[in-house]
Amino acid sequence: MIEFLAASIRIATPILLAGLGGILSERAGVFAVGLEGMMLIGAFGAAIGTAMSGGDALAGLAIALAGGALAGLVVAIVAVRFRADNMVTGLSLNIVAVGLTSYLMRILSASGQPMAIHNALLPVMPIPLLSDLPWIGPLLFAHPPLTYLTIVLCVLFTLLLKRTEIGLTLRATGENPDVVFASGLNPLKVRMLAVIACGAVAGLGGAVLTTQQVGTFTDGMTSGRGYLALAALIVGRWTPYGTAAACLVFAAAEALQYRLQGFGIPVSSYVMQMIPYLIGLAVLAGLGRNAHLPAAIGRPLDRRL
Repeated sequence: MIEFLAASIRIATPILLAGLGGILSERAGVFAVGLEGMMLIGAFGAAIGTAMSGGDALAGLAIALAGGALAGLVVAIVAVRFRADNMVTGLSLNIVAVGLTSYLMRILSASGQPMAIHNALLPVMPIPLLSDLPWIGPLLFAHPPLTYLTIVLCVLFTLLLKRTEIGLTLRATGENPDVVFASGLNPLKVRMLAVIACGAVAGLGGAVLTTQQVGTFTDGMTSGRGYLALAALIVGRWTPYGTAAACLVFAAAEALQYRLQGFGIPVSSYVMQMIPYLIGLAVLAGLGRNAHLPAAIGRPLDRRL
């Protein structure tokens, strides 16, 4: 059971990172539909960056952050600056990201086929003494480094949103941008910065897949995790802890389907792979219907603001 729960935490890591990024964007009033594309670009950047730097994972993570932020900048310019529909913009980014990463993989390969990029996985880093504790030790203190970073970011994002002026401004922009403008700040800039930050954090989520979980990049490897993150932040009521809880439920479902496949149950693996998404739909239908969106989310801002 401990091993199953620890695996759920590791599987939840990339989804939670994308969810945290989505919270920034949606709290500022911009739908984070493009999380899937931001994650995919981050995964690609991490794989390429690590390989081209001779196996330096930090270089890969830096490129993943930059790639995700660049994707966020594109969304910010189109959806915030030019007031395009948030949904269409996000979905377009997701489609472009699939085509762009697949195309670049073939460009980098002399044969015109997708290039196989294999990188060493980040090692598990048990925390001395704490990892030796019974039950809780292997559950919480024996993970790869990006899982620890995600837990820390979850706490920091909670403090940011609830206890700081930056968080107050962010939430006010998503609820009533006119008030933000009246206080002397520019809600347009707040939204653009929030979406760029969203892209960077979601890109880091994608990097978890290639540097910590799989070790290689394949076409469309995010496989809908960005959409799971979007569902998680809605179910979690746009709070980091609530989103983390929802991500753990989805991750536990994915860990369960891996175990069921290992037991040799005569059910198609494709059916097994649908389990996390079916649970996501069920949770969203049950808990998401009463969610109250930020009041000004998706509302275009006047450029004079």
